[in-house]
Amino acid sequence: MTSKKQIQANKQNAKLGGVKTENGKEISKYNAMKHGILSKEVLLHEEDEESFIDFGARLYAHLQPENELEAIFADRIISGMWRLKRTLSIEAASMEWTKFEKMKELCIYAENDEHKKMRAMRETITHDSIEKIQRYETSIERGLFKALHEFQRLQMIRKGGNFPMPASLDIDISSD
Repeated sequence: MTSKKQIQANKQNAKLGGVKTENGKEISKYNAMKHGILSKEVLLHEEDEESFIDFGARLYAHLQPENELEAIFADRIISGMWRLKRTLSIEAASMEWTKFEKMKELCIYAENDEHKKMRAMRETITHDSIEKIQRYETSIERGLFKALHEFQRLQMIRKGGNFPMPASLDIDISSD
């Protein structure tokens, strides 16, 4: 339990307005990344938290969010980019596994090695799991680009710029 004295000290410190120096601001803007708050939600158990935090800090420094709303979108961009990187490794691993399994199946047939490799690769590319991974990747990209565009829009507005609204098209495909 927090003492009354500590609560009073906290209230006084809060009135001071937080970090004042440029160096302090530079350090504190990465607090969320340093503490790994986002990593608890984004990382798989076997993924390296330090790699993710380093990756996120580099992107955060590049994006330079200056308020809470921009920071939220920066976090979405970082998690989207990490998930997209993960998708590529999952796709590669899935294709290797499927190819391996298909090669084992094809060893039954009396075909030459080159023909077996070609059939195995065709089966790998058309395998259902690869299609699911590609749909997942497309979904991640769509969310990533939406977050990136909204982040850019917010930064332009904050800087006094005029960010164009997304274009809307009305398409009529009737033959009349």
